[in-house]
Amino acid sequence: MSSHPRPLLALTAAAVATVATLGVTGFVSPPTAAAIELRAATPTADLPTTEQLRTALLSAAELGPDFTEVPATEAASPGATPSPVSGCEALSALLNRADNEASPQQPHAEVEFDGEDANPMITESLTAGDEAQLTTDFAAATDAFNTCHTLTFNNGTDAEVSFTVTPLALGDRPDAPAVRLDGTLAGVQLNGYLALERLGNVALAYGFFQRDSGSSQLASLYYRAALAKAERTLGSTAGSTTAPTAPAGMTVTFPSAAATGPFY
Repeated sequence: MSSHPRPLLALTAAAVATVATLGVTGFVSPPTAAAIELRAATPTADLPTTEQLRTALLSAAELGPDFTEVPATEAASPGATPSPVSGCEALSALLNRADNEASPQQPHAEVEFDGEDANPMITESLTAGDEAQLTTDFAAATDAFNTCHTLTFNNGTDAEVSFTVTPLALGDRPDAPAVRLDGTLAGVQLNGYLALERLGNVALAYGFFQRDSGSSQLASLYYRAALAKAERTLGSTAGSTTAPTAPAGMTVTFPSAAATGPFY
């Protein structure tokens, strides 16, 4: 059991859980009834299914022996704290969204991992949707990431932690929205990274949180691994604004770990 105070772990878990909501259509605000009706009428034949998205997510085996997948029933949920994030209005609105249920019009899959003693914690989500809407959503997300300077997380108790927010390039594309978060709680250093990427008609959201370290090396390594697997599995490329020409769910043969080396 960790020697760190329980509120610290709960706060970090809440932070990890909220990033998964970034992958859901409606980054800016809940859709109006008219918008819901319009999206429901949008053809979904070209969208990957939830199962296809799930196969494009990282697995614990790919991350390394110290990682375990958190069962969906045990994963931290922002629902227990209606507004776990405050500070910058634009970014708080994105992180506080909890509508991450998949639907035929909005295929969605997500996964969460714990390292040893929940350090680090990683979350990844993939959501498919209308290309025009994704363009709007990414513009809003990029603006929020670039204009926010502080964020405060709380877990429904007196414990809370404020992070400074710094835009950065976590992968190879400098214009892909990503931020670094730095804060402390009870004298313990907390450090996190949130990143978004677009692969045609699919949005990838990634979160990495750690304590007692400020290095971005592992966060970048696992983000690049997540992005590479999604690209290969979905047949799209990072930054693409159109659906892939190859059908989603195509058979992909992955190199062996012996040939490529593990991500860790």
